[in-house]
Amino acid sequence: MIDLDFDRRHIWHPYASMKNPLPVFPVSAASGVRLHLEDGRELVDGMSSWWAAVHGYNHPVLNRAAREQLRRMSHVMFGGLTHEPAVKLARQLVAITPDSLDRVFFSDSGSVAVEIAIKMAVQYWGALSRPAKKRMLALRCGYHGDTFGAMSVSDPLTGMHSLFRGAIQEQLFAPSPECRYGEPCRDDDISAMVRLLEEHHHELAAVIVEPMVQGAGGMRFYSPDWLVRLRELCTAFGVLLVFDEIATGFGRTGKMFAMEHAGVVPDILCVGKALTGGYMSLAATLASPEVADAISSGEPGLFMHGPTFMANPLATAVASASVGLLQSGDWQASVRRIETGLRRGLEPCRGFEGVVDVRVLGAIGVVELERPVDMASIQQEFVRRGVWVRPFGRLVYLMPPFIIEDRDLDLLTAVVREVVAGEVAGR
Repeated sequence: MIDLDFDRRHIWHPYASMKNPLPVFPVSAASGVRLHLEDGRELVDGMSSWWAAVHGYNHPVLNRAAREQLRRMSHVMFGGLTHEPAVKLARQLVAITPDSLDRVFFSDSGSVAVEIAIKMAVQYWGALSRPAKKRMLALRCGYHGDTFGAMSVSDPLTGMHSLFRGAIQEQLFAPSPECRYGEPCRDDDISAMVRLLEEHHHELAAVIVEPMVQGAGGMRFYSPDWLVRLRELCTAFGVLLVFDEIATGFGRTGKMFAMEHAGVVPDILCVGKALTGGYMSLAATLASPEVADAISSGEPGLFMHGPTFMANPLATAVASASVGLLQSGDWQASVRRIETGLRRGLEPCRGFEGVVDVRVLGAIGVVELERPVDMASIQQEFVRRGVWVRPFGRLVYLMPPFIIEDRDLDLLTAVVREVVAGEVAGR
């Protein structure tokens, strides 16, 4: 049995206090869409373990890929060496992304993939003898990770800027797009971005955004037209465009990548989370030949980054199998089915007093409340009802694995309705 007392006293969980820790629930196993707790209870997972386990847990294809790779080697340094899993995965990523994104740099997490994108953008302009172009322009309500560079381009109000002011670089921020998904982008919707680019393009290395869906910064869905306009602006003002698809990549929005909703291509692309199907941490930053060639031709003639576990063979082998599952399966039909179930199951929440909005895109369903939830109590209510849902702030949301069956999806949405109704009624 897991020693929960030791856990409380010695293990620091994410976004948690060591003095007043939130309750944690001991998991003994996971399979399909179910988390098995030590006390015998089973929870239907609505989170895909922070949006990564798109194929569910204990998948036979991914298990086999891990076992077969373990028999060969679990790790080897990528400096001066290469191996088949990395080459195969890079070939797959190049095949499923736009033609101009064909240079692949592997790393160990989404935050690091963003750090790499920022460094690529800065080093690109330095190589072109434009060293003043070092700052980034991002969106309010955005989230790009927890490391220092990634924090610097995440929302300055709801993020962690106040805690680390003076320690992280000060970047520029445009308002989050007000034009919602399905609406056109009007001039007013992007006028602030235009102004910032006009005034600061001489010092801007890149604009970085989460295409279509602002994830942990608010689960906001915005217009594809806005992205089309942004691509045009970045080209016109000579600023690189970076898309952070760490949360949205690999089918979550109904397209393989969210940028496909708008039909636009960035200069640099970050992917992670679902890349390995949730088996282990791996990310990648893809760049255009223009970016890679400039960096490789300038001083010092190479890209200055190299994680110890870059392109880990075990991780890349499992990731290759995960991407292969998407390429060979009808994940689009699964996501459409999930989208239908989420709309049907969550829409009644719109009528609850204290609910601001209900929105669904692909396999993402969001109920936005007027006030933040009480995490300690609401988490236990979900577990008591047999589901795993992890709200944050004012948002109760679902991102289930693509393999979820209708009866389990119906259970998830029914429990969300019950718990949200209780949450707003208790106020």
